[in-house]
Amino acid sequence: MVLSSGDEFKDISFQNVIESSTGRTILPFDAGDPADAEVLAAISSALDAALSKFSEEGSPTNSEKRINEVSSYFEEEIRHHLEREPGISCDYPKTAEGRTQRSGYPDLRIVHEESGRVTYFDPKLVETGSLDSSLRSFYFSPKTETNKVLEDAHHLLVGIEHDGNTGNWKFLRWHLVDLSEFKVRLKAEFQASNRDLYQPNLMIGEGGNEPGEENR
Repeated sequence: MVLSSGDEFKDISFQNVIESSTGRTILPFDAGDPADAEVLAAISSALDAALSKFSEEGSPTNSEKRINEVSSYFEEEIRHHLEREPGISCDYPKTAEGRTQRSGYPDLRIVHEESGRVTYFDPKLVETGSLDSSLRSFYFSPKTETNKVLEDAHHLLVGIEHDGNTGNWKFLRWHLVDLSEFKVRLKAEFQASNRDLYQPNLMIGEGGNEPGEENR
């Protein structure tokens, strides 16, 4: 981990972040392993089908005004496609309390039923030409009450390229990423609330009227 500026740490292992915040391990994906190969084939098929469906004229995604709103269409389509794959199940991950939660990382939980191996899967939409952008496109907020990483598992992310043509998007290609060696950045921020700020022991002066006293 390296401090790159006054308020940012870079090159933090996502593997370490997951282990320290959830107690779970990211398993490296091995396309040569039979179970992983079956999962990869199923994901590839689901992504190809989703790209084709949502690039058609009259696609339901064209009713959306913002590309962020389109992500849920891909999540749902990928989930339905994977559910139809023999030996594969896919659903939205649950919190430790058993609540299904759509927001936050990861978006989907895939299970290879014969091996019991779990893959957490996170689709992202990216405009073509922006794969080398330095703007933030991924975030993970470790919170016990909303944590959805409950098992040692593969962690995969897919970037789905679109042409940027709002209201008539075409989805061009996909890029599947294994997050087991992924590095993240942490932007440190010190903050306080009004309750923290306006403590009597910190006050050195006040002026004006109390509320309701202006017209007296």
